[in-house]
Amino acid sequence: MKARTLCQWKCFSVEQATQTLPDGRQIDFTTVKHPGAVVILPVTNNGELVMVRQYRPAIQKWILEFPAGTLESQEDILSCAKRELAEEVQLKAEQWQDLGELLPVPGFCDEVQYLFFAKELTECTGELDDDEIIEVITLSVNDFEMKVASGEIQDAKTLSTFFMARMLKLL
Repeated sequence: MKARTLCQWKCFSVEQATQTLPDGRQIDFTTVKHPGAVVILPVTNNGELVMVRQYRPAIQKWILEFPAGTLESQEDILSCAKRELAEEVQLKAEQWQDLGELLPVPGFCDEVQYLFFAKELTECTGELDDDEIIEVITLSVNDFEMKVASGEIQDAKTLSTFFMARMLKLL
């Protein structure tokens, strides 16, 4: 399966390759290639969820989401999570729990999002990426759920990460 790169931008690419389907048919398929990402659900010592209100140019609006970011080349997944937590909300965590993996758009993208629960938070320094505009907020679990019910929180990775933490009885 030889892939042809149709477009390259930062760490993402769009590639086309001939693939053999499980029924034996061959098709040309175009895939967005993504290095992977992390999503962190940080919880303060008093049980509040640390979130970011971030402007997303692709949809031209502000959204509420958990801190998250893209893996850099050859970066360890947990190291990426620690880096993103420091960059986006200026926090570090003493305790980390793996919440599993998420496939956000498997119909056309190979991205895997690695989900984490972080607690025992303390302040640290970190710098935002040049294209990020972020406000840090905290919400109680009840306030989070009310914002989900009202449609104010719509981000799929945030909803999935919260759901996994709830299923594992961490919240």
